[in-house]
Amino acid sequence: MPRSGKKFVVQNGGDAEIEVARARGNYVYDSRGKKYIDFVMGWCVGNFGWGRPALRRRVHAFDGPDYVYPGYAYRPWRELAQLLVGLAPDGLTRCCRATGGSEAVELALQAAMLHTGRKKFVALEDAYHGNTLGALSVGDGDDEVRVLSVARLEPPLDRDALDRLEMRLKRRDVAAVIMEPISINLSVLIPEAEFMEGLVPLCHRYGTLVILDEVATGFGRTGKLFACEHYDVQPDLMPIAKAATGGAVGIGGLLLREDLAETLEEDGNVYSTYGWHPLSVDVAITNVRWIKRNQTRLLRQVERMSNYFADRIREMPFEEEPELRVRGLAIAVDVRDEKYAERVAKKCRARGLLLDPQESVLLMLPALNVDRATAKGGLDILEACL
Repeated sequence: MPRSGKKFVVQNGGDAEIEVARARGNYVYDSRGKKYIDFVMGWCVGNFGWGRPALRRRVHAFDGPDYVYPGYAYRPWRELAQLLVGLAPDGLTRCCRATGGSEAVELALQAAMLHTGRKKFVALEDAYHGNTLGALSVGDGDDEVRVLSVARLEPPLDRDALDRLEMRLKRRDVAAVIMEPISINLSVLIPEAEFMEGLVPLCHRYGTLVILDEVATGFGRTGKLFACEHYDVQPDLMPIAKAATGGAVGIGGLLLREDLAETLEEDGNVYSTYGWHPLSVDVAITNVRWIKRNQTRLLRQVERMSNYFADRIREMPFEEEPELRVRGLAIAVDVRDEKYAERVAKKCRARGLLLDPQESVLLMLPALNVDRATAKGGLDILEACL
């Protein structure tokens, strides 16, 4: 961020020196007119490209109420909830309104605590689930801001991890296990099928719920509509956000079982001042309908481009052979050297490619409908910067 901006805006790290002026399709343009190929897409927000005409038309054509008080009824709320439930894994029959991913996670934590009468959680080591206090607690927040009791489960997520988890669950004081089904926030950490398919039965044996956080992984990012569909697993609660509106407006939601929804209605607090703002709902309905109509074609495109990215990256001359972790268009290239990753990412940015260095990992999250020419252009830049 320019120095003048830091006088007023509080911001953590990143590429804040890039002052974004506009974004279209697979590209971001800065205030000086420089064009960047975007392989971050707002960290899984712009799954289908920036500035989509259909969503922009909905924004400009919107003629609904400015606002709906949360205690009233609003038909489009029911319409959007029905659409989301229709796409969700079996058993998730109700939907809570939220402004974004952090609030959706908070609702899941609240529901789990109220339904089980427990206050403890298990989360993955170094995980991330949002920036509110509860979400920071189950994420990798500092001890000073942690407000929940959270035990950590360390990767790898395999048969042994199930055994380690069971030792913790035997105390019967854990409200829920929370994790991303494929953890983009842990640089595309991919659990073994045995772990994921044993997770829910194990948790339910000890009265513990399972929260699968699909805020980043949802709506096609990993090659399935939701990442949990890679496994035979049915979550009890599933927060969503990000790509639901493609960045045109903000929204979040929590999909959950009927009995958990009833617990929240009877004993909880789902009040959200700006949760499912009428304009956001209008855009979300348009976007989710489009995803539903085009789901098969989109997921085939993700599979094709995933293979293309993986094949190209395997041929590149890194200083040391990297570890490549890919699910759909969630792509992590672990170059095993944090300084090298930072150096490569900086050179890429100078040449017009945006990707995200995460310690020793080069993380790429391109648009799910990225065309071959744009993908080639970005990967050519990456290869030239090695």
